[in-house]
Amino acid sequence: MVCMKTCLPLMLASAMNKTTTLFLSAVLLLFMSHAVQATSEPLHRGVGPEPDALDIHLAQSLSAFNVLRDLHEGLLTFDAEGQLIPGLAQHWTVDITGRLWTFELNPDAKWSDGSPIEASDFVAGWQRAIDPMTGSPTAGLLEPVKNAAAIRRGELPPDALGVEALDRHTLMVTLEQPTPWFEELLTHPVMAPWPGEAPRFSGAYRLAERLPGAHMRLEKNTHHHQASDVAIEEVYWHVIEEPNVELARFRADQLHITETIPPGRVEWLRNEVGDALRIAPYLGTFFLAYNVARPPFADQPELREALSLVIDRSLLTTRVLGAGEVPAYALVPPSLPGWGASAPQWASEPMDQRIARAQSLYEAAGYSEDKPLVVELRYNTSLTHRRMAAAVGAMWKEHLGVQTRLVNEEWKVFVANRRQGRITQVIRGGWIGDWQDPANFLQLFISDSPLNYTFWSNPSFDALMSQSAGQAGAERMATLKEAEALLLNQHVIIPLYYYVSRHLVKPEVKGYENNLMDIHLTRWLALE
Repeated sequence: MVCMKTCLPLMLASAMNKTTTLFLSAVLLLFMSHAVQATSEPLHRGVGPEPDALDIHLAQSLSAFNVLRDLHEGLLTFDAEGQLIPGLAQHWTVDITGRLWTFELNPDAKWSDGSPIEASDFVAGWQRAIDPMTGSPTAGLLEPVKNAAAIRRGELPPDALGVEALDRHTLMVTLEQPTPWFEELLTHPVMAPWPGEAPRFSGAYRLAERLPGAHMRLEKNTHHHQASDVAIEEVYWHVIEEPNVELARFRADQLHITETIPPGRVEWLRNEVGDALRIAPYLGTFFLAYNVARPPFADQPELREALSLVIDRSLLTTRVLGAGEVPAYALVPPSLPGWGASAPQWASEPMDQRIARAQSLYEAAGYSEDKPLVVELRYNTSLTHRRMAAAVGAMWKEHLGVQTRLVNEEWKVFVANRRQGRITQVIRGGWIGDWQDPANFLQLFISDSPLNYTFWSNPSFDALMSQSAGQAGAERMATLKEAEALLLNQHVIIPLYYYVSRHLVKPEVKGYENNLMDIHLTRWLALE
């Protein structure tokens, strides 16, 4: 930017006469003037449901993480294309064992109140996250750090965590074993420095206003170490649960970027908005999860299989959802680099064969037309989820005679019930990858994971996950494949489809790049 203002006119002057130089300089200044005026306009983004929390250790919803990535920055972060770049750490080293990491913080790193961000802020944050008293649902991301698992189980105090501030700007982290994806973990909000109880922020923006159910207004953090490169001065994240409402606001020029699109409208949108429709591969899987710790699905893998068999994923994705989703028969997305597709043998069988087998399993479990299974399918408020649930319930009714009660809950109520598991039977599940590794998906089902809302506990699965932690390359992938196969063979979940990222983006938004992680930090965006 500095070179654009000062170097370019001088370079032009050496090759052109004075009149031409003055003319071009005037044009350049006019262009920059318009650019500055454009950035003063707020950016309006859809966030989907109300974020469950804006505490970096208590949040667990995608909507919360999208906002938190604007507000808080970790040691590493993502660029516009979803690639890893330095965040608050300016450089780092790893010793020959792969276990000892040393980070040098950017000396210009400051909180939004102007106070310096120090290594001790990371120590305080990570210790708070792993402390069982905090109850962080994403604390499992810290488990590669030495003693993290034992602390989370209450066997060691939080200050035993393998993280230490060597001085104000040097952070040393000791891992249990080499963890190739550790750098990606460092981008997650739960790994950001702890701001304390004060309303201060380490990211490119600061929270200026929050109106529950309406919006969060963020202002540029002028103390951010790269504030001079941040074009958008103000961004509104709008809470809009219904995709059709979000679409209407986009078409009324009230939104620049939507969180999603309405189901079944892809072709219509292609005709109506053209290149503003952005659909791209995404690292995420949507599934239904059984609560296997209580009736009717405890100790009933055959019954769980029956319900999975009769769901026509192709019909669901093309006719019911219709936003580019890909039918899924496994947990880990095939788009994950180096993984490949997984599917049971019956996935390629004709539906009539699958239905016949399902009916046999259903009867063997003790259910019939005279004694139908009665089950609750619980999901959080969303038009897409409502259409999905209605379609699945209809398939269960048509092919097995199951009586399904659809339970729609506001997000926070849904999350609380899902976590406690006292009343849940079948629940809407899903996972968006925090890092590009199959273990990120599979770790949800480790027995003591705080995100294991199936309440499945399998020592063999836990052993495979533990074994994979000490492996690398093809050997590790084979172990994780075995772990996934065990999960799927027990029918703990019903994979339905793989996500695609789907947004509407106004043409005047610049810097928006499709990427597998579907992370689009506001700091990289500009309004033309």
